[in-house]
Amino acid sequence: MGKKTIHVSDFSGTVIQPDDEVVRVVVLEHPDLVAGPVRLDATPAEVEHIDDAALDVAVVEVHDRHGDGEPRRVVLTASEFDAMATDVPMAQLLKTAERVRPPKARKGAERIDYATIEHAGRPHRGRVTEEESRLVRERLDEVNKRLADAGIRQVDPTDPEHAARYGFPAAS
Repeated sequence: MGKKTIHVSDFSGTVIQPDDEVVRVVVLEHPDLVAGPVRLDATPAEVEHIDDAALDVAVVEVHDRHGDGEPRRVVLTASEFDAMATDVPMAQLLKTAERVRPPKARKGAERIDYATIEHAGRPHRGRVTEEESRLVRERLDEVNKRLADAGIRQVDPTDPEHAARYGFPAAS
């Protein structure tokens, strides 16, 4: 007995033929997104006008006494944000404002062991060890649940890059 895989668009349920292009859409933020980024498959026609629908937004962090010392992230239209600058136009204010640099990594910081179940499958620049690959293959559901809970991309054994990185059999 053989198996046949049929790919369908997540947006419309339309069958995607084997020779058709599949567009991957990764949803990074959405009010209904609860467990981190997700991947959706679509046809090129379904996302053809996505750039036309894009909004000009400003994403800001507000550091104040609310949130127990943690900044809160706010997304608003660029025009609403621009209107907050009443003394100098926002474009000029942004050009002359003090630059914020990400905090530097501490010297002597502990190295992460990706060959442990706590870290296996997390994106990293280093070489994937056989121990990490084995953990990801053998405990994929557990690894993906942990990654999703942390809001990190999940390991997809059908993704050629992930298949090669973690030693999954190549998709046919």
